[in-house]
Formats: sequence, structure tokens, C-alpha cells
Amino acid sequence: MTIRLTAFRWVPPFAQGYVRDLRIRWALEEAGLPYEVTLIDPQIQASESYRQWQPFGQVPAYRDDHVEMFESGAIVLHIAAMSETLAPRDEAGRARATSWVIAALNSIEPFAQNFIQVAEFHAGEAWAQAQRAPAEALLNQRLAGLSAWLGDKDYLEGRFTAGDLIMTTVLRELVNSGALAPFANLDAYRARCEARPAFGRAMEAQMQTFRENAPA
Repeated sequence: MTIRLTAFRWVPPFAQGYVRDLRIRWALEEAGLPYEVTLIDPQIQASESYRQWQPFGQVPAYRDDHVEMFESGAIVLHIAAMSETLAPRDEAGRARATSWVIAALNSIEPFAQNFIQVAEFHAGEAWAQAQRAPAEALLNQRLAGLSAWLGDKDYLEGRFTAGDLIMTTVLRELVNSGALAPFANLDAYRARCEARPAFGRAMEAQMQTFRENAPA
């Protein structure tokens, strides 16, 4: 089976290592599935042909011999259906892994991104300073629930799944702001997932592309 995904040819340094194709690369590395990458730039993003594949002009988009998809969470779930590493084969186990993928994207990520906007990207602006405390309080409520669930377990469901993969990509964006500092078990969980060899391979593949296409 031929698997192809899209990725940016280059992004500014602050975004390197965080572009969403990393999620797909990681899932494919965990599953042991080879893949090819189509690199895009702003001109390709805006083209009608690419919008037919990814309606919003984002990355990643994905296709294999059977499907054509967009949205990283949906793509990871598709890959998980092909890999026992990413989801148990029993119906109950698959359902739990799916639940955690959606939880990462719906119950944690919006609060994380809102906090990152006011704490990092717009830090120092009056409106962001006013919004930081309430944004942090809302994020902490969600992280406290996640921390309580995880407890001293290695993974969310006792073994690594696609849910852990997506959750880790959400949590790692909070490191620079210090938002994970009050939740030692979540930070240790994030580090444990990032220590997986498949994550390392995925990260290196993304960063190699940026190194090779850096502006002169």
C-alpha cells in the first residue's frame, strides 16, 4: 500500500517540530508503515487542486490506496485501525482509544491553544494580560481532570494507544509556558511518550525537511 501525506516545505523556527503532520508521521512510525511526503508551499496551499484534497489548505492531508482524508485526528484514527500498536483489536479497547483521541482534540487542545495565545504569542499586550488568568484557570481545570485520571499510570489506558499520541502532541505545546509545571505526572507522561523511538524518527523526519529547505 502506498501512503502519502502532505507537509510544509518550511515554516519559521517557532513552529518547527509542532506542525500537525508530525502526528501522522508518528502514527505511521509506530505502525511500521512506510510513507511518502508531498511538500507544499503557500502557492500550493491556495491552489484549487490542493483545496480539493484539503478544503482549508492546511497540512496534513493523507491518501492511501483506499481513502483520501484530511484532519490529523481522523487520519491517526484511520492508521490506528491498521495497527494494534495504536489501538487494541477488541471493540471496547478501540472505543476507549478513540475517546481519548477526541478528548485530546476537544477537551484539552482548545483550552491549551487559548492559553498559549495569551501567554506566549500575545504576551505583553493589554488584552492578553487581562485574559491570562481566566484562560489559565480554565486550562488548569481540564489538566487537573486529566492528571487525576492518569494518576501513576504510564499511559491513559494502561498501554500506549493513538489517544496517548494525540494527547502528547497537545501537552508538549504547553512546556514553554510552564503550564505543565503544577502537574508533574502529566509532564512525566509527556516525556515518556516523547521518548518512544517512533516519536524520535517522526520528529527527525520533519526537522530534516525544514533544514533542507531553509531560506538562504
